[in-house]
Amino acid sequence: MPSRRLPFRDPRTVARDIPGVLDILFPRLSGGLVASMNRKMFRFEDVAAIPEQRIKASRLQKSMLFELAVVRAENLLADENDSNWQKCIDMAVARQRRHFDARIPDHLSEEDIVLAGWAARNLLMMLRSVCAQYPTNSLSIGPSVPGLGWISSGVGDFSIGPLLIEVKHTDRNFAAGDFRQVLIYWLLKYSASLERNEEVWTDCLLLNPRRNSALFVNFDFLLLSASAGLNRIETLELMRSILDRDFEKRQ
Repeated sequence: MPSRRLPFRDPRTVARDIPGVLDILFPRLSGGLVASMNRKMFRFEDVAAIPEQRIKASRLQKSMLFELAVVRAENLLADENDSNWQKCIDMAVARQRRHFDARIPDHLSEEDIVLAGWAARNLLMMLRSVCAQYPTNSLSIGPSVPGLGWISSGVGDFSIGPLLIEVKHTDRNFAAGDFRQVLIYWLLKYSASLERNEEVWTDCLLLNPRRNSALFVNFDFLLLSASAGLNRIETLELMRSILDRDFEKRQ
């Protein structure tokens, strides 16, 4: 079987590294569809976007800055009085090294702490607002994303009941790669549900605490819009064949 000889890759890495191949899977996930989806973005009340000039002035690697913010938010969810920034740095570096060449900061400046704390508070306010809409469900940090073949298992950012929540601290609107990533997560979850009789996410919420922007997407609608009219099973089988074929071309 392919899984015995292929190097395992994280689902997030798959979504980022082979967009050309996955264009076959989601041929309609183009600029026009992405722009149409982004027109449905909304903002949260009482959440202040972070000024871009302040972010640009920080000498900290931007991906590290916002990884710190997510870790800080997670720690505050567990303990609102947690003030251990060194623990946040250690966790953020460990996460960044899974996907990127992380530059380990020697120290955090006061401005770095202010910016990371600002983004963390924005994320907390967004999550608490979402949780209020799902009073019978609890928030899950790092929900499991099952593996498939040579794709290893991974984790998402957050989930609550049928809703997957992915966080994107970028200076732009949500992009095709963001939609591709959550679609892959959903398909992997759906594949596992066929064997384990597990519940599958029905919707996704993309959050950008940096800009105070968010987008709610129904997965079935997104698949119908992005694919060539295939159903879930057909899309899943096509995904398997494409990923295996992509590996064979790399040999």
